[in-house]
Amino acid sequence: MADQKIGAYICKGCGLEDRLDMQQIEMTATRDGKAAVAHQHDMLCSKEGVEMIRNSIESDEITHTVIIACSRRAKVEAFNFDDVAVARANLREGVIWLRPDSDENRETTQEMADDYVRMACAEAKAMHQPSPSGEQDLNKHLLVVGGGVSGMTVALEAAAAGYPVSIVEKSGALGGHVAGLYKRTPQHAAPAGMTNGRNVDLPGAEDTGIEEMIKRVEENADITVHLNSTIAKTSGAPGRFSVDIATESGSTTTENFGAIVQASGFKPYDANQLPEFGYDKSADVVTNMELEALAKAANGGPIKRPSDGKEVTSVAFVQCAGQRSDKEGHLPYCSGFCCTTSIKQALYFKEQNPDCDTTVLYSDLRTPGAAGEDFYRRGQQNEVIFTKGDVSEVATNGDLTVKFKDIILDEDTELVADLVVLATGQVPNSGPDPYAVPLSADDEEAAGDDGTAPEPEENTVTVSVESILNLDYRQGTDLPHLKHGFTDSHFICFPYETRRTGIYAAGPVRRPMDIKQAVDDATGAAMKAIQEVHNAAAGRAAHPRSGDLSFPSFRKEGCTQCKRCTVECPFGAIDEDEEGYPQYNESRCRRCGTCMGACPVRVISFENYSVETVNQQIKNCDIPDEFDEKPRILALACENDAYPALDQAAMSGEELTPWARVIPVRCLGSVNLSWVTDAMNSGYDGVVLMGCQKGDDYQCHFVRGSAMAAERMSKVGDTLSTLNLEPERVVIHEVAITDIKRAPQLINDMAKVVEEIGMSPFKF
Repeated sequence: MADQKIGAYICKGCGLEDRLDMQQIEMTATRDGKAAVAHQHDMLCSKEGVEMIRNSIESDEITHTVIIACSRRAKVEAFNFDDVAVARANLREGVIWLRPDSDENRETTQEMADDYVRMACAEAKAMHQPSPSGEQDLNKHLLVVGGGVSGMTVALEAAAAGYPVSIVEKSGALGGHVAGLYKRTPQHAAPAGMTNGRNVDLPGAEDTGIEEMIKRVEENADITVHLNSTIAKTSGAPGRFSVDIATESGSTTTENFGAIVQASGFKPYDANQLPEFGYDKSADVVTNMELEALAKAANGGPIKRPSDGKEVTSVAFVQCAGQRSDKEGHLPYCSGFCCTTSIKQALYFKEQNPDCDTTVLYSDLRTPGAAGEDFYRRGQQNEVIFTKGDVSEVATNGDLTVKFKDIILDEDTELVADLVVLATGQVPNSGPDPYAVPLSADDEEAAGDDGTAPEPEENTVTVSVESILNLDYRQGTDLPHLKHGFTDSHFICFPYETRRTGIYAAGPVRRPMDIKQAVDDATGAAMKAIQEVHNAAAGRAAHPRSGDLSFPSFRKEGCTQCKRCTVECPFGAIDEDEEGYPQYNESRCRRCGTCMGACPVRVISFENYSVETVNQQIKNCDIPDEFDEKPRILALACENDAYPALDQAAMSGEELTPWARVIPVRCLGSVNLSWVTDAMNSGYDGVVLMGCQKGDDYQCHFVRGSAMAAERMSKVGDTLSTLNLEPERVVIHEVAITDIKRAPQLINDMAKVVEEIGMSPFKF
């Protein structure tokens, strides 16, 4: 490897030259930062400025560049130099925009800027330019697990883009639940200007189109369908998944795939858990899915009740049956599709049983989708009765008697019906949750050799379902769940992404949805799967660090085989070899650094992000002695939420204490406890850790990083006590990207704490 040579490139634009002594900045870069070359430019991100940097890199043989300008979140493409390591010193958002422009602030503002230059140069010296791992070549073959509407949509979209697809379907036919429907809810709203009055063209139920879709899949040369088949084993990683496909007959074939989409759909809610509605007592109490079968059998003729084949003359729909309820065995969520489905089915009766009294009993009526309110209005105009009522019981002695409280009239009442339809919801068809029992590094001794969780304690939620993917991962056989059992795919941070890189969720296994939503969802998942096969082939990270070529490595001679990195990795990227040492699967890794933060002996690192790159930034900040009365506060801020919030605070004119020095980290989960102890030993007066929201409604882009950090840092008070330091000197906060005012205030609050308790006794 060539000798290291640092080039520092200083921007004078955006008001930097007006607020800072640029000659002082250059001297700091060359004298303290040991930059071999330093150049200033009026607008570094301009075409001329970038060209100046490129020319310098080539002519001066620069290996490491330090961009002294704006936030690392700004001008990313302009300062993207593939052939050198790049560090950024944030003097615009990080200094001049967060400090008031006055003579009394000039000295401390310059000191902030000088520190950030020293820190960036120190970071650059500890970095190396990452290169692709070369673990795999381009594999364009995609696997889709599930042959319903979602799965077939993924296959058709991917095949149309030139990517061969294999569908594995457990049953003997494609189509899923939609194949059992008589009709579907409309995909389109009423024409503009046609929504008032009775005689208008409002949307009605439509043909499902499922037969045509199945035909397109079967006739597509780029799509292979495996019916009556399941996944016996999935090993490998993105770009090189090895999958054993087993058939009912017992034969198994092994194929290789670049990415996987799980579209295993949903299971209808078991209405036997609703004894108050008489489902287990009368054949004439049916679910919404069972009514579809009755309507399909009628084939346009009168719908007949199951018990005696009599034509239905009165029907009652009970909305939210077993849903939006905290009762044991009920679904706490809304399945989203049920209200429009009940309107559609009520219209079946109005069209096929013209004299049928049709009543929909609801607590809240919701009609999402394109047709929406227009479809509800069509039901009204066809004399479907919508009654706001809370159903308590369906009595089955003789006639079906629906007892309910009329919420509008505030009175108990009842109605008699030939048929009662329960609007039941969607239960995700997920495999077992590997994290059904929370497992942290401290639980490792209690876990089995395969890394599975210990036996659950009493009252702990357990999942007992058949595995779908049969992952050969140390961290479990299937995809982790959200709190209601849906496959984890965070709606805000990473739609379609799961915690297993290269495996994407689509359709109702991800969240409750109707057909139109499932098609849209599957299209997005197909796009992400295609993106991933190319990322894997190039050695690039997946979202949110898309394009990052770095991946973790470890120093074997220092490893104690404690397994913390393996257990705490949110993405199942680490296994263990036969000797018990970590074995990294580069293309599974999201580059969050949680393993690095977990390692107690600091042997895990990335080429461009390591314990040392941050440690050097911490150590190269100037620490005034106690007599200068200039405290130093270290803020370690998550680059996905907290750091952007501080950038936006700067743009909004918020003020930050001059004593703060902010270092962005990939994730709070990457924070090694040594950074905190080293900072305190170096004379910092306080440390503020700023990460994302954790828990069921997490906002952490790396899922468990902030939770892992919170657990680790819960013990930092003991460490401070051994140093005879107050526990108030280290705090951890959850910060959202929208906390524009709050983010700087949290650091300012630490400045007030330091003022109250005094500066650190570890000052030089």
